[in-house]
Amino acid sequence: MKYSEWKMPCCGAEVPEGLVAAGYTPLLSALLKRRGIETPEAARAFLEGGQELLGDPLLLEDMDKAAARLRLAIERRETVAVFGDYDVDGITSACLVTSWLRSKGIECSPYIPDRMEEGYGLNLSAMDTIKARGATLIVTVDCGITAAQEARYAASLGMDMIVTDHHECGACPLPEAVAVVDPKRPGSRYPNADLAGVGVAFKLLCAVEGSPEGILEEYADLIATGTVADVMPLTGENRYIVKLGLEQLNRPKRPGIRALLVEAGASGKRINASTVGFTLAPRLNAAGRLGHADVAVQLLLTRDEDEAAQLAAELCRLNRERQELEHDIFEDARSLLRGEPPTAPIVLAAEGWHQGVIGIAASKLAEEFSLPAIMICLDGESGKGSCRSFGGFNLFDALAACSDWLEGFGGHALAAGLSIKRESVEGFRAALAEYYRKLPPLEAPSLCCDIRIDDPALLTMECVESLEELEPFGSGNPKPTLCIADALLDRITPIGGGRHLKLRLEKGGIYFDCVMFAMREEELGLREGERVDAAFYPQINEYHGHRSVQLVMLALRRADTLPLCLDILDGRLPGPWDGSDLCPERSDFVKVWRWLERRGGSAHGSLGDVSGWRPGGMHPAKLLLCLRVMRDVGLVAAQRTGDDIRVQMQKIEGKADLASHPLMVKLRQFRERYEGR
Repeated sequence: MKYSEWKMPCCGAEVPEGLVAAGYTPLLSALLKRRGIETPEAARAFLEGGQELLGDPLLLEDMDKAAARLRLAIERRETVAVFGDYDVDGITSACLVTSWLRSKGIECSPYIPDRMEEGYGLNLSAMDTIKARGATLIVTVDCGITAAQEARYAASLGMDMIVTDHHECGACPLPEAVAVVDPKRPGSRYPNADLAGVGVAFKLLCAVEGSPEGILEEYADLIATGTVADVMPLTGENRYIVKLGLEQLNRPKRPGIRALLVEAGASGKRINASTVGFTLAPRLNAAGRLGHADVAVQLLLTRDEDEAAQLAAELCRLNRERQELEHDIFEDARSLLRGEPPTAPIVLAAEGWHQGVIGIAASKLAEEFSLPAIMICLDGESGKGSCRSFGGFNLFDALAACSDWLEGFGGHALAAGLSIKRESVEGFRAALAEYYRKLPPLEAPSLCCDIRIDDPALLTMECVESLEELEPFGSGNPKPTLCIADALLDRITPIGGGRHLKLRLEKGGIYFDCVMFAMREEELGLREGERVDAAFYPQINEYHGHRSVQLVMLALRRADTLPLCLDILDGRLPGPWDGSDLCPERSDFVKVWRWLERRGGSAHGSLGDVSGWRPGGMHPAKLLLCLRVMRDVGLVAAQRTGDDIRVQMQKIEGKADLASHPLMVKLRQFRERYEGR
């Protein structure tokens, strides 16, 4: 990830005493404070919030009508079709409603459109198929908000429709359905506009049941999986639902989920939101991307252990196939961009690309070039594209502004899909570039560090373990980013065939084992022995029964030592941890003296030169501390006039007592504080 700037706190973590007294670790307390949570009561509400976080489903527009129609279907024992989407949110939504209706004795079948043949959302041919199956009611999940034509056609066939969706309504008229339930409807009174599609479906079932308890007890794992996979904010009721779901996933009762965890090598390990996002979701998604969403649906609905094992193996095979296709398409796309780096949104079109995989390749292009990326699969005179944003650029608004060039589009601000005629691609590319020129996003995201670690006691095993209380992490509740300023990059070791790095940092005599994923040594741009600023997330690493703190590196850069040097020049003392790291030894004073001798007995430079004064590789701040002590005992004369600094050797009678200087006494106290940790 490229960052336009680092935003690091200028001082160490603020640890609220009240939270520590309430039993929270110093690190967790500091992070809660950083997120605006300062009292034990507020901390308990955030960390342990329960059912009171759930909104009233009847606040959703048309929910009363939807619930009444579904109750009627149950009473009449109607045949119901559940129309979903081929991504994880749509699949879990369809399985949730299908399973619940079947538990009510209803004949119900899920319908997931074929991504290759039918594309996204409802279509007229699907309405015919569903009618032929005897359905009198269609419930859409994670789709349908723009299905005005399909709703009218379904009605002409004698089928009612309940639409549940969470996508933007746009300027299109709402479908003429029995009910249209979407928290993004204009004027919605529902307090959470960020429900996933599976979250909206859950709300429908709650409205019918009159209570959420039984539904959460049975289906929280499905709701959590769809919510995490669709990158919904994990705050408020979403956080509560996902926490419950993760508890269930750690004791999986569905044969399909158990089998998928085994096949993916995650069985027996702690399941968190990252496991869902990076282990379960890609495998469930792979089925839909390659036109086999029915495999994922069957996996989540089956009660047979043997069938579950077969389906899980097939999903993992499809995921491997997806990865190979993705790699080939990405490399093909990069080859089309050879030459001058792009400066406007990337719009690429080609035949032969797999429509189900181009979205992932677009994401990688967006990140590599720090630009929105759109990849279009051409088939004859038509094309279908996947769009990914970068830097907060609102894709949905951009596509709306360029819609004259499109056959259709839909999605979110950060990810969307479109259909386009081959002849319109060039015009669309130019229109999007012009829109981007007028309304550009930030050049690149900033790296915002939550806390600056100024005491290694914040990275003890107990403190790092306590971060689990902040789980689940995700959109709206990201993993905290911590940083250490001005550490020594002690060791760089390539691992994973050179694709990743194992690092070791040292500061104040304390060493930290680190890992940096998807970073090759030649891409790091740093060498062993350099001073660095490190941004990371700490975790507990378990290896052969041994548990230790490991820092997962997010970014590294060369340390800017000038601010610390200026503090010392202005008479300020470094903090305890920095001070322990900079405490001079007698040999350091000898190096400084000989350095001055080699320079003819003096040193002269501006403030900007100070950070480059490194006798024997010494940290420039340590050099300045040595000079302060040497000045006070008469070994050197030092003068600062504005930005100009001059140092001149002096001769004195007898030996200078450097060790007894108050500054040295204080720095040794700092060093002794951290020795042996």
